[in-house]
Amino acid sequence: MELLKKNIHMNKLKCKSSVQLTLDDDFNVPDVKPDISSMIKEQGNIIIYEIKPMNGKLMVKGALQFNILYISEEDTRPVHHLSGEIPFEESINMDEACAEDNIIVKWELEDLNTGLINSRKVSVKAIVSFVFAAEDVYDEETAIAVEGDSNLQSKTKQMNITQIAVNKKDTFRIKDEISIPSNKPNIFEILYSEVDLRNTDIRMQDEKISLKGELMLFVLYASEDEEHPIQYIETDVPFSGSIDCNGCLEEMIPDIDITISSKDIEVKPDADGEERVIDLEVVLNLDIKAYEEDELEILCDVYSTAKDVVPTFKDAFYENLLVKNNSKARITDRIKKSDVQPGIMQICNAYGSVKVDEMQVVDGGIEVDGVIEVQVMYISDEDRKPLSSIKGMIPFTQTIEVKQMGNNSYFDVKPNLESISVILLDSDEVEVKAGVNLATIVFDRIAEPIITEVAEHDIDFAKLQEMPSVVGYIAKANDSLWSIAKKYYTTVDTIKEINQLEQESIKVGDKILIVKAVDAIL
Repeated sequence: MELLKKNIHMNKLKCKSSVQLTLDDDFNVPDVKPDISSMIKEQGNIIIYEIKPMNGKLMVKGALQFNILYISEEDTRPVHHLSGEIPFEESINMDEACAEDNIIVKWELEDLNTGLINSRKVSVKAIVSFVFAAEDVYDEETAIAVEGDSNLQSKTKQMNITQIAVNKKDTFRIKDEISIPSNKPNIFEILYSEVDLRNTDIRMQDEKISLKGELMLFVLYASEDEEHPIQYIETDVPFSGSIDCNGCLEEMIPDIDITISSKDIEVKPDADGEERVIDLEVVLNLDIKAYEEDELEILCDVYSTAKDVVPTFKDAFYENLLVKNNSKARITDRIKKSDVQPGIMQICNAYGSVKVDEMQVVDGGIEVDGVIEVQVMYISDEDRKPLSSIKGMIPFTQTIEVKQMGNNSYFDVKPNLESISVILLDSDEVEVKAGVNLATIVFDRIAEPIITEVAEHDIDFAKLQEMPSVVGYIAKANDSLWSIAKKYYTTVDTIKEINQLEQESIKVGDKILIVKAVDAIL
């Protein structure tokens, strides 16, 4: 007797922890830059240099890179910038079971604040949230059939499962050159830039993944004209390409998280030697998971009419995909400037990020509560303060429709800002329209007893001889033809033939004639 088994590839979260890191430092304005009169806005980015497990801990080295736009009243050009970084090295305690695993690290800049200490010194404070997790891809060895002599009887069950087929990380590099419009002056110095990901389309193909989308590029610069007046450009940079993916198939279900890992923006001369070309290089990080849906037939019971067969069971755990969709929320709100800020004359740039505060399961789906943090840069109506910015937080609530969600279901929601636009209402107020995409995947966890081994023993002939050769049986609750046949050492087909039954279903009170099949070997 031999069990036939199949490996089902599953993925489970082995351990997870989170920590918040507070960064705080003061910076002096370099001698080559003028005094700070007031600050316009700040931006920050977290760079991770090294992640290393060490003696049950995780060492993380990185830096907060920041850029501050500011106004100076002592220079002919009022707008300048100050850049710097705060390095950090943090030791995080990890569960011993995960100490040597490949740790997944995700981080988010929760808060960034800058303050003016004096005209030559600023303070930079930030809160960075880290989430550390270890995943375990393992094989659930599952018995699907049993081989033996003609006396062996087996019962199987159909299950719909989803198994992980690909779990990897990769990068995609985008390089492009953008010529500034002919009506814009040459670039003297880049003061501020934003690069954001928009309209990504990722598709599975055989042995590769294709992706396309757009990079939204905004560049604020001091021009080469006299007194270096401020100029800006905003453009969309399309990209497309593919990455190799061993084991990928077109019909697989992708769950891919794509983020900007690094960006590099430099000015280079055009063919005439003038500083009119922006050299852009962006690296995208891809966290790739791909799933296969499978209809699995598992062995759930076995017996013999000529032997005592004892199966050993254990609980196995599988996953079944319930939902994978994109839920979109459209949000509109208004933001006012403060009384001390200059009036709004023209919108330069709007930047937003989505922060999820809470997710909870409700009737019919998942309710997501969060905010869009918005920063709007604008040209003001004051010559000595030509540039300013306003911040706002726009709340939203969105219910993601998920049917048949149960207590054993679990989900992952990836929020991202799909679009943002700002309309100038008057010199004090703007209207913000934003689109939020919630990429959602929901699985059911299924616990199922499976057979791991089968023990075979000689039959107890004395016990069998005490059993009558023919039995008149009245079906009880929870009886099935399988359980009756197993109890009396016969087969389901024999019972159906003797009782002229066309189907295997029976109900309480049915009268069944049973002939002991094992008499043939006694």
